[in-house]
Amino acid sequence: QLQLVESGGGLVQPGGSLRLSCAASGFALDDYAIGWFRQAPGKEREGGSCITKSGSSTNNADSVKGRFTGSRDNAKNTVYLQMNSLKLEDTAIYYCAAGRLCSRRSGAYDYWGQGIQVTVSS
Repeated sequence: QLQLVESGGGLVQPGGSLRLSCAASGFALDDYAIGWFRQAPGKEREGGSCITKSGSSTNNADSVKGRFTGSRDNAKNTVYLQMNSLKLEDTAIYYCAAGRLCSRRSGAYDYWGQGIQVTVSS
């Protein structure tokens, strides 16, 4: 069964950090670019970051640029999203997705995780 599972979410204060993980089972992540998307209550899902097959972090949305960084550990079949200087507006459900190329379009991805809640609150 092909599956992506996110972990590492939770509650954090403004200015804090979290690292999300996205672990794959049933397929090799190194064949895919991995996008990170998020969806806040009442808003559309938006793409933020993407990690290319070679491990470069790209396509960072202006809202997260300079604060969020993607990385991958192919030996662990896992991709990470390091989120620093978190803001209240970063509160959302975060999803990882696997696709052939990095894209801000959700339709470009083949496999999706179930999502994980990140809440930034004082």
